[in-house]
Amino acid sequence: MTPQPERLVLLGHPLSHSLSPVLHNAALSAAGIRARYEALDVPPSALEAALEELRRDRAAGNVTIPYKERVYGACDRLTDAARAVGAVNTFWTAVDGARVGDNTDVPGFNAAVTRLTGGPSPREVVAILGAGGGAAAVLRAMEGWPAAGARLYSRTRSRAEMLVQRFRVPCEIVATADSAVAGATLVVNATPVGLRDDSVPVSVDALPRTAAVLDLAYRRDETPFVRQARARGLKASDGLTMLVEQAALAFELWFGVVPDRQVMWAAIGVQR
Repeated sequence: MTPQPERLVLLGHPLSHSLSPVLHNAALSAAGIRARYEALDVPPSALEAALEELRRDRAAGNVTIPYKERVYGACDRLTDAARAVGAVNTFWTAVDGARVGDNTDVPGFNAAVTRLTGGPSPREVVAILGAGGGAAAVLRAMEGWPAAGARLYSRTRSRAEMLVQRFRVPCEIVATADSAVAGATLVVNATPVGLRDDSVPVSVDALPRTAAVLDLAYRRDETPFVRQARARGLKASDGLTMLVEQAALAFELWFGVVPDRQVMWAAIGVQR
């Protein structure tokens, strides 16, 4: 267990859409822990200063888009999970003042896949859209899937190349989103597309009729990608399961207490 945090935050930019404060504060109240979790919207130029302030405050917290990889580089110590993914979504301040980075996105992603499809099938063909921290968590999870393979599309090919060489998963880098989803059994949106508007990462008309869709982004009314995929008759889910599961695991790391997941779901208006 880490030292009891004196401050709890979510680091990201922008954060107006985030449900993390709602679900964490519900879990804190249910556990009888006198602490509050706050959204800390930090512009890119101010991230380093914010991190040093959080160190002085002996803070812990979560990290979201677009800072998971920058915070990874700013940590004094990393867990094996964070090192494997190359991104940090959970951090805390150790007794000696060191900033420790961890990653709970991998089990969060596995939980989301299990809820959507019952779990990965043998020889799963995964289309991954994006090459950031979310995509890294997907590839790390896939290392434990039997005979799984992936096709990855990113607007920046050099970024995709650096990503895929770090994981023991057969992964082809393709030139278009349509090429990535062709023949896929699971399509994963690991970009922020659709988070704040009605855009989608790839046309749902390009998706195989037997594919499942998992959008790592989430909105209160679901993302446009999920809504359109369901309208076409596909199994589809947004990132809420991953959000709640990774948050619950982070909570346990900070406090040594298993939070009430049902309370967390209820706080965001969902009964699971």
